[in-house]
Amino acid sequence: MKKTVFITGATAGIGAAIAKKFAAAGHRLVICGRREERLSSLTAKLALDYSVEAFAFPLDVRNVEQVKEAIANIPSPFADIDILVNNAGLASGLSPIQEGELLDWERMIDTNIKGLLYVTREIAPLMVSKKSGHIINIGSIAGKEVYPQGNVYCATKHAVDALTKGMRLDLLPHNIRVSQISPGMVETEFSNVRFHGDTERAAAVYEGYNPLTAEDIADATFYIANVPPHVCINDLWIMPTTQANSYTKVKA
Repeated sequence: MKKTVFITGATAGIGAAIAKKFAAAGHRLVICGRREERLSSLTAKLALDYSVEAFAFPLDVRNVEQVKEAIANIPSPFADIDILVNNAGLASGLSPIQEGELLDWERMIDTNIKGLLYVTREIAPLMVSKKSGHIINIGSIAGKEVYPQGNVYCATKHAVDALTKGMRLDLLPHNIRVSQISPGMVETEFSNVRFHGDTERAAAVYEGYNPLTAEDIADATFYIANVPPHVCINDLWIMPTTQANSYTKVKA
């Protein structure tokens, strides 16, 4: 059955891979992200490669008024959202707490926690009204443990972990499934963003470790969304074979 899938942070990496995975299966898409040019390019590619219906709009999930207005104006039939993938998130900086940059902290808190909440607050009532839906939050191994200099980023992903559990409890009476995917090292633009565009430093993070790919997380997301209706995957940890936890890994 064709479903409508809303994906935040769809302009690159995991979000774009999830969009392509669901498009390949013929589902209707609602995709958003901050980079309008990339969003247009992705929309065109989805139409060309998969002939799917896709409604795309630029959105900064940190802006609550923008979130409210954008979601309120999603046209029919895209407004009937079956699956919400809260993918938008980032790390900014890697410093010990006493040297942290306030702008980095605010950027992570506003995107990873508040942005997820803003979008969920607008879409969850639509799911409650029809007694059906599935929310999938993209978390992190950083939401399960804390590593040196990861302080605020880890705190935000611990918040995602707690919010996922809270959503599951609150939405249980309304027949809405809530899931989380908690990946380890995934080679995307993540480290490039964390290191503020220092591509050489970002590349060194993954060198020799055979990390996960965005497509691996897209596969997991698609699996979670397509288990039988009586099944809910609450949390799915995914690690590269070369990584045991956030600070223990070996060269491939």
